[in-house]
Amino acid sequence: MGLFRNKQGGDARQPQKAQGGGRRRTAANVRSLSYSSSPLLAAKTPPGRSKFLVALVGLGFCLLVGRAVYIQAIGTDFYLAQGEKRYAHTLELRASRGRILDRNGLLLATSVSVPSIWAIPRDVKATREQRRELARLLEMPVAELDKKLDDGSRFAWLKRQVDDALWQKIRALKVEGVYEVNEYRRKYPEGEAAAHLVGFTNLEDKGQEGIELAFEDALRGRNGSREVVKDRLGRVVEDMGEQVDAANGQDIQLSVDSKVQFFAYQRVRDAVAEHKAKAGSVVVLDAQTGEVLALANYPSFDPGDRRKLTGAQLRNRALTDTFEPGSVMKPLIVAWALESGRVRPDTPIQTAPGRMTITGSTISDSHAYGVLTVSEVIQKSSNVGTVKMAMQMDRKEMWDVFSAVGLGQKPQLQFPGAVTGRLRPWKTWRPIEQATMSYGYGLSASLFQLARAYTVFARDGDVIPISMLKQDHPAVGMQVFKPEVARTMRHMLHTVTLPGGTAPQAQAVGYSVGGKTGTAHKVEGKSYSNKYRAWFVGIAPISNPRIVVAVMVDEPSNGQYFGGLVAAPVFSQVVQNTLRMMNVPPDIDVRPQIVTRDIPAAPESF
Repeated sequence: MGLFRNKQGGDARQPQKAQGGGRRRTAANVRSLSYSSSPLLAAKTPPGRSKFLVALVGLGFCLLVGRAVYIQAIGTDFYLAQGEKRYAHTLELRASRGRILDRNGLLLATSVSVPSIWAIPRDVKATREQRRELARLLEMPVAELDKKLDDGSRFAWLKRQVDDALWQKIRALKVEGVYEVNEYRRKYPEGEAAAHLVGFTNLEDKGQEGIELAFEDALRGRNGSREVVKDRLGRVVEDMGEQVDAANGQDIQLSVDSKVQFFAYQRVRDAVAEHKAKAGSVVVLDAQTGEVLALANYPSFDPGDRRKLTGAQLRNRALTDTFEPGSVMKPLIVAWALESGRVRPDTPIQTAPGRMTITGSTISDSHAYGVLTVSEVIQKSSNVGTVKMAMQMDRKEMWDVFSAVGLGQKPQLQFPGAVTGRLRPWKTWRPIEQATMSYGYGLSASLFQLARAYTVFARDGDVIPISMLKQDHPAVGMQVFKPEVARTMRHMLHTVTLPGGTAPQAQAVGYSVGGKTGTAHKVEGKSYSNKYRAWFVGIAPISNPRIVVAVMVDEPSNGQYFGGLVAAPVFSQVVQNTLRMMNVPPDIDVRPQIVTRDIPAAPESF
C-alpha cells in the first residue's frame, strides 16, 4: 500500500538497484583502461618546446647563481652597509660652544646642558588624561600634541631646551615612548644690558647676532662622533670602533667692561624714560687703545627669551642708525682751519646779524652773537662763524678731513651690522652744500663713527682703529692734525661744558671734560620734521684723555630736545662712573661742578 509505483507499475526501488550496478561496471572499466593506448598521451612532444623549457630552467639557474655570486663576492660592501643601517648608528658628540668674556674675565655668554624632550610617535602609549597633562606641561594645544604623536613616525621633537624641573614633571607621567636628550643652551648673565653687543644663538647653537655671529667659527668648535649599535627602541647596546672626541669652541675675551656696560645701559634707559624718547644709545671707547668699553642701546631685549622680540628691540642703533651729525662736525672744521694756518684760537669772526645767505639759502644762529673768537664759535656753537671758516677752504680739503676720521667709510670692526653712512664725493658739492656740511647737514654717520672720529681730539691728532677684543698694547693711529692743534681743540671743547657754553650739564665731579653737543631735525621722506635727535660726544679727562663717550637720544618729546639738556647729563654720569672703575685719579678738585638749574645753558645752533 505505501509503495510508490512507476508508470510501468513496477516498484520504485528497482531502478535504484539497476543504477548501483551501473556504477560498479563503470569503475571496473576505468581500472581496466590502458594509458599507453590513449591517443593524447601517445602523441610526441615537439622538440623545440622541450628545448625551450630546458633553456628557461638553465637561464633561471644561471641568474640565481650570478646573483648569489654578486651578493656574496662583488657587492658585499653595499649590502653590509645596508645591513648596518638597521642596527649601527653614528652618534654626534656635541662640542660645547666657547664662552664670551668681558675684559676682566666675567661671563657674558656661556653654554649649559639642558634636556630636550622627544618621542617615537608610533611607540607612544598614553591615556587621554596623560596627553592633556603632557600638553599642559609643554604649553601647547592638545590638538598640536596629537598631531605630533599620531603621525606614526620614528621621531618627533616635543620641546627643546627646557628646564630640568619641567622634564622631571613630564618623566613622572610615565608616558611610554617619550624620552629626553641633553643639548646645550646659551645663558646670558648680563641680560638686556649687553644684548646688542653679545647677540644670541638659535636652537641649533649657531650665532645669529652680535659677537655670537661675528665669531661663529671660533666659538662653535668641532663636533665629535661615536659609532654604536642600537636596539629597536633606540637604546645603545654596544660601541663600535673608536670614538672621535669633540673639540670645544674657543673662548672670546672682549674689550668691554661689563660694569661700564651695565651702568651705561641704565643711564640711557633712564634718559629715554625721562624725556619720553623713542630710543637711545651710548658708546664708550678707550682713547689709548681703541677698545670698546661699552656699547649700549635702549630699547633692548633678553637674549635668553626672545619669544616676543620686535625689530625695534633688535636694532643695534649705535652701529646701524645713521643721522646728520649736526654741530658735532664743527670742531673738525675749526681744527683744519687751525691746521692750515687760516685762523688762531683768538681770531675774531663777525657773525652779526646772526645769519648769512649763500646762493639764495639763509644760514642762521640761534642768537645774534656779533663778533666771536674762534674759541667762542665752538663754545656758542655758531653756524655762521663755522661756515665763514669753511668757505675759505677748498671742498676737497673738507672731504679729506671728514674721510680721514672715518666718515663715509664702513668701520673696520669685527661686528655685524656696522653701516657706512653717507659722504658724497667732493666734486658734487654745491656752495650751499659745502656750507651746510660744515655744521653737520648733508652727510650722515652713526654714533659709533662719531665716537671714533673724536679720538683724533682725545689723542695728539691721530685717529685710531677700534677693536671689540681686548688689546694688550696701545693702538697705532693715523695722523690727521698736529699734536698742538689737538691740544688746542681739547681746550675749546672744554669751554663748551663751562658756564656760557652749550653743555654745562656735561661736567663731571672730579674730572675735567670737553665735547660738543648736537641737535638735528629728523628727516621724514624728503623734508625735515619737528622731531629731533639729541647727542653729545666728548672726552675726559681733558688734561690726559682716557675715554671718549658718545650719547644719542632719539626723539625726546618731554619739552626738552637740545643735546646739552638731554644727552649731556648722561655723558656726565657715564664719565664719572667709567673713570672711577678704571682707577683714573681726579684731575680737578672734587667739588660740585654741575651748574645749578637757575643758570640756563646757552642754546646751540642746529
